[in-house]
Amino acid sequence: MLPREKLDGLKEELEQLQETVSDPALLGDAKRYKELMRRFRELTGICGAWDRHKALESQLSDANHLVQTESDPDMAQLAKDELDHLQQRLEESELKLRDLLIPSDPNDGKNAIIEIRAGTGGEEAALFVADLYRMYNYYAEQKGWKLALLDHNETGLGGFKEIIFMLSGEDAYGLMRFESGVHRVQRIPVTESGGRIHTSAVTVAVLPEAEDVDVEIAENDLRIDVYRSSGHGGQSVNTTDSAVRITHLPTGIVVTCQDEKSQIKNKAKALKVLRSRLLDAKLSQQEQETARSRKVQVGTGDRSEKIRTYNFPQSRVTDHRINLTSYNLDSFLAGNIEEFIQALRIAWRNEKVNA
Repeated sequence: MLPREKLDGLKEELEQLQETVSDPALLGDAKRYKELMRRFRELTGICGAWDRHKALESQLSDANHLVQTESDPDMAQLAKDELDHLQQRLEESELKLRDLLIPSDPNDGKNAIIEIRAGTGGEEAALFVADLYRMYNYYAEQKGWKLALLDHNETGLGGFKEIIFMLSGEDAYGLMRFESGVHRVQRIPVTESGGRIHTSAVTVAVLPEAEDVDVEIAENDLRIDVYRSSGHGGQSVNTTDSAVRITHLPTGIVVTCQDEKSQIKNKAKALKVLRSRLLDAKLSQQEQETARSRKVQVGTGDRSEKIRTYNFPQSRVTDHRINLTSYNLDSFLAGNIEEFIQALRIAWRNEKVNA
């Protein structure tokens, strides 16, 4: 049964919120205005679905009355068909409403900053970082997202010690957030002459892009150093001190950026990553606190968790959190990861319902 009193109460909240957000004085508080508008959009969707559900209930009642009172057999059959159709629509409407009532994460609609780093496995791990980067690039193209490279550290064989990029588009963070964790690869490295299978690992961190209203950073909390950019092997790729290193003194977080020839652009990119890391640290702490109070299979709080294995000899990819396996690894690495992402989102939402 739907919580009818709660739904009616949400409609009253929406009406009150309409008056609040129309107050010109609110425009002076950007953070509160953003929070209220997010809630306003959320309630608008819920209340619209609730109105449509009640309209369906009224139509169903009318169709049921017609079935019971119609004397003409043909008309009675038409009414029965309509009744069955309305019943199906009502069940679908109830499922949608239950889904809408699950508290949404305000960060889901944000852009996503992805950080991929080589772990155990040396050059082979660095090559797999490049594989994952291409995989997410292909997936972004399918979703119509824009990819912007923020920083990278390339190796001699075409891999990356680390690569940081941003995906901009609808629900980028909400879809990508469950990619955070350790990705393990099992295959014969290109550097292996004996044909032995090696196991390597890379870590993926997915951060919501933080805006000024999400995280406030005081200038005196920052130490900013500039230096000359360099590529793999240490050779200079820039003749000016355009690379930027920013240290957040209270937390010790260090961010570097050298992709741009402009020091100003590198500083702006580094600040974007720093702001997102600070927001992510706060969100990860909240996630871990939640995990301590209940069993969580699908989460983003523990970045040391091994979440997925890519086994090349068997053409297999397995997500260990939901025990989902595909035997089409080539297609998966070509960006066809939607099945896994949606399965993870469903598992996470089910956890929220049962929490």
